[in-house]
Amino acid sequence: MSMSCDKVGNLLLVKFTAQGASDVCIQVPANIVFWLLKHLPVNQDPRLQPPPAPSPITQQDWDNPYTPRAQYVQCKEMPGKLRMTFVSNAKEDLVVVLDRSNVELMRQVMIAYTKDLIDLDAQ
Repeated sequence: MSMSCDKVGNLLLVKFTAQGASDVCIQVPANIVFWLLKHLPVNQDPRLQPPPAPSPITQQDWDNPYTPRAQYVQCKEMPGKLRMTFVSNAKEDLVVVLDRSNVELMRQVMIAYTKDLIDLDAQ
């Protein structure tokens, strides 16, 4: 999984890479990013191994007019995994299952991007 922030600071482009399948991208608005940061489980295992290197995000990924934009996300925690269903403006929802190392990677990268994103719900 890799991420990139837009220049305005209102969304992240997230690219999921799966073994034996094509990469898939989704635009995740900042409000969903901040919600996820409040709800993603924090790693408690100091021996957790990092996930494999992700595919890089290119300008083509940003320019693709068919990349869906998430409207909201539903998460279900399972033993050692997190199932995320991104409901988007596309015909089909995007469902990804992340292992603990990818959940922690997602959480850390989103934290790194919080300085670039605009939290419209901040009080």
